[in-house]
Amino acid sequence: MLSRIFKLYKESFAGLNNNVWLLAWINLINRAGTMVIPFLSMYLTQEIGVSLTKAGFVLTCFGAGSILGALAGGKLTDKIGHYKVQMITLFFGGISFFILATLNDYNSICLMTFILALVNEAYRPANMSAIGLYSNSENRTRSSSLVRLTTNLGWAVGASLGGILASIDYKLLFWVDGATNLIAFVFLYLLLRPANTKKEKSESIHKATSSVYKDKEFLLFVLLSYFFAVCFFQIFSTYPVFLKKEFLISEHQIGILFAMNGLLIAFIEMITVHSLAGKRNDLQYIAFGLVLVGISFLVLNATILPTLLLAYISCLFFTIGEIFCMPFMMTFWMNRSNDGNRGQYASLYTVAYSLAHITGPLIGGFIADEIGFNKLWISIFIFSILTGLGFLLLQNFASPRKQKI
Repeated sequence: MLSRIFKLYKESFAGLNNNVWLLAWINLINRAGTMVIPFLSMYLTQEIGVSLTKAGFVLTCFGAGSILGALAGGKLTDKIGHYKVQMITLFFGGISFFILATLNDYNSICLMTFILALVNEAYRPANMSAIGLYSNSENRTRSSSLVRLTTNLGWAVGASLGGILASIDYKLLFWVDGATNLIAFVFLYLLLRPANTKKEKSESIHKATSSVYKDKEFLLFVLLSYFFAVCFFQIFSTYPVFLKKEFLISEHQIGILFAMNGLLIAFIEMITVHSLAGKRNDLQYIAFGLVLVGISFLVLNATILPTLLLAYISCLFFTIGEIFCMPFMMTFWMNRSNDGNRGQYASLYTVAYSLAHITGPLIGGFIADEIGFNKLWISIFIFSILTGLGFLLLQNFASPRKQKI
């Protein structure tokens, strides 16, 4: 039994490009400092003293900056290459965290949060384009899962450490987050540049053979991805506030929950993806994942169980749902792009999540403030199911030929 499991793990990691491994390790370093966003709503409501709605607006500023950053990052990636974009954004992203740590004025926080998101979100299309560039149709899902694995390992470290730091001083979150950005910048410069010079040149001069805006199936996919992200990002806005306010769970325990999410993904996503990839349409896996995400919020209303147990059950459903959604969503858009327009595909996909950063916290915060958290979780469940049905319908329109580019 153990030998079979070991063999499955070995097969899951075999045959991946060395540069994908380098990107994975760099993301591990960067994500180990991801502490600000999971605790930002709590920092704003408890440390700065603003309402949940105002905290939601700060996250909306983050989303607005993310949209512009994603679009700019995608354009720049296709123009100057993923390496330069990643270098610039990691460096200035770290500086942005340091500046935000010094601010206490609400309006200044809103503005700096926008700038921080603009810089940091431009990194994502470049990073995702690099993954697509260094992988092929046979190992693309596993390549993206490897990067997600190390990202979530870093997330687990950052979330658990972030819970401890938040209980001491929320300001520490910003300093550590910024520092890991700069450390990742140094490692990217030292490790990836020598192996990437020729790729960068060919990537920067390669012209797109078709516009992403003519791919109607992909545009529908982006819309559905936005709906998914609205549900998904409640985990960073209303969810931690609910756990603290209604379930009376401490910041440290919330950090452990986030760490559990990252560790589970790190240990089981690769073998899950390796076992499932190619056996069914990717969109079917995504739809199933959305059902699980919806259930993860709905179970929070089951007050007959101990609150901490409910939180762990919710986290388990959410994590498995994420595993079924995220890797196959990445594969879907990567397989529809080429070296000349991959940055544009990555940027539009990123925009879906950035837009959800604007509307998700506002919608979630408004519903929670006006009619309560119970109604919010029911709404998220229904919306998740409907979005899952949308992905199932999309498979009737999505061209198999394009998915194999």
